[in-house]
This record gives sequence, C-alpha cells and structure tokens, in this order.
Amino acid sequence: MTTVDRFVLDVPDSWTDLDLSGSVLAETRAAALALAGSPREQIAVNDLFRQAREISRAARRRGALFAAGTAVMFDDGLFLGYAMVFAVTVPPGRELTLPVLAAQLSPPAVSGPGSHARGGGGEPANRTVSSVTLPDIGQVARITGTEEAPLTADISIRMLTMHTVVPIPGSARDYLIVTCASPNLPLAGEVYELFDAISGTFRFLPAETPASA
Repeated sequence: MTTVDRFVLDVPDSWTDLDLSGSVLAETRAAALALAGSPREQIAVNDLFRQAREISRAARRRGALFAAGTAVMFDDGLFLGYAMVFAVTVPPGRELTLPVLAAQLSPPAVSGPGSHARGGGGEPANRTVSSVTLPDIGQVARITGTEEAPLTADISIRMLTMHTVVPIPGSARDYLIVTCASPNLPLAGEVYELFDAISGTFRFLPAETPASA
C-alpha cells in the first residue's frame, strides 16, 4: 500500500494563503470603499472585511492544515471566498457516517469540524448530503448548505459552504475535510461550481515524492 504524507489542493492563481488580515485584504478594502457610493455601502464593505478578518483568524485558531482565500472587487460587487483543509480523527468504536457528518459539521471556517451550527433552529438551511467522485481520489462524501457561522458571541454570518470528506489512505479513522465557504449568497450557483472545481483538484502525494513534483 502506498503511504502518503502530503496533499495538494489547487486554488485559483488570484487566491492567496489565508492571511487576508494583511496587505492583500487592506488593498482590496481600500478599492471597495472607493467604489462605495454612499455611507451605507461603506458600512456594508467594512462589515464584509471585518468578517473576512475573523474567518482568517478563526481558521488559524482551529488548526487548519491549509487555508487560502480571495477578496476581489468586481463591477457588480465584492466576492469573498475561502478554501480550507482540516484533519478529523474518529474516536475508537465510532464511525464517520454521513448522518453523523450531517449532524455535526458546521462551517469550519469559523467553528472547526465537529462543532454545531447556530441559528435556524440549530440546523443549517438547504443542507444536502451526497457522494461525489474526485478525479485523483474516487468516491467521497460531500455536504453542502447555507450555514450560520458565529463570528463573535453576538454576531454571525450566513455562508455558502461545501465540505468534502476524504479518507486518508491506510487509516480507518483519519479523514481530511476540504471546506469551501463564501458569504456571497446570491451567487450560489456560480460559487458552488467554483467550490466543486477547487475540491476536485485534491490529491495525495506519496511519501517518497518530492514536494516540487
């Protein structure tokens, strides 16, 4: 059996490692504010970027193995998107079944795998549990939905999320969760298409393969 010790997830060239609280986020925020036509629009832009900073910090706090994001200003508005990979280990005697995943996963961008979503009666809206085929992995489980992610004790944000659950070869209890998220709810179709394309690039590297291969 091939042993793996690394993974690869390709994101668009315009995305950066998730340190959007730095210069990349500041430059995009300045551009978005310059295009804002009213004080109300400026407040909305500042709120979006505050959310971006909190998501970035939360991903680091929750021990994301990989995190990347983008903040891009288009003619018709601002797009924010995130892609993260988290490790999950199932305790002995338990199984990581699809119903368990559907009940437990909330947006790891804020809460981390295994946390419970808040709001909406405690269950994310439009949650769909399915199986998909990743080109380099095979059939895996996927959960999509609109989830309410807490940013602070009294502030939360609704986000489009896609969790793709990848078993780690050679282990019966270890998984990687590829999570993509965006607060751009009106663009659900396009966002999920993008998330599917990003998640589809996930692949493992054999232990003996150089990192540059």
